[in-house]
Formats: sequence, C-alpha cells, structure tokens
Amino acid sequence: MVVGAARVGAVLLAVLSLVHVYWGVGATWPAADERGLSLAVLGSVVSFGPVVTLPLAVLEGVASAGVYAYVRDPRRRIARLVTGAFAAGLLLRGAVGVVWAVFGKDGSGAVFPWLNALVYTPLCLGLGLAVLRDLRR
Repeated sequence: MVVGAARVGAVLLAVLSLVHVYWGVGATWPAADERGLSLAVLGSVVSFGPVVTLPLAVLEGVASAGVYAYVRDPRRRIARLVTGAFAAGLLLRGAVGVVWAVFGKDGSGAVFPWLNALVYTPLCLGLGLAVLRDLRR
C-alpha cells in the first residue's frame, strides 16, 4: 500500500472535480460573481462557464481515479503514469507560481497574488514533491 501523498492527491483531485462541476452549473462561491471568482482563482477574467469547467471536472475525475488506482496497486503501469503526470503537473504549476510571485506586479490589493503565494504555490510544490517521493518507493 502506498503512503499518504498519493492518497491525498487522489482526494484533492476528486474535490477539485466536484468544485468545477459546482462552478459549471453557475455557482460562484466563494466570490460574489463570476468575474470576482475568476480574478481570485486565476488572476484574470476568464469564463467559468460549463464549456470550460465541466471538461476540467472530467479530467480531474479521471485523474483522481488513476491516482487512486496507484494507491491501491502501485505496480499498475497506467496508474503509475497517471500519478507521475499528476506530480509533474503540480510541480509545473508550482514553478509557474514562484515565477508569478517573484515577477508578477499587482499593487491593487487583489486576492490572487496572495492566494498564489501563500496557498496555491506551496501546496503544489509540497504535494508534487511528496507524490514523486511516493513514486520512487
């Protein structure tokens, strides 16, 4: 049985999938509207409509199942590939987050730079490294 990082990753992907379904049906929590949600989550104004969010939800759901399959049986080749891709994606997002935190300019008091620096980037880097460590065992 695999240790916790991959298990946490599978749960995180499942939760993200459900959140994207929630946004896909028109909800905007934790923001007041779609524009505010977009600015907080991505730092720019983009659509959070179903055409964007529902394919992401499906991708995250499939990835969650793949990572969970790895948790159940680390010898399964496809599950190892999915889990490796998940770890690589986390580390890539973390690296981009570091670049944004260092070189991004935002004196407007917007929420995204703070969320990026204090939540998104550390979570992606920490979990990505932990999942890689799981894969190396």
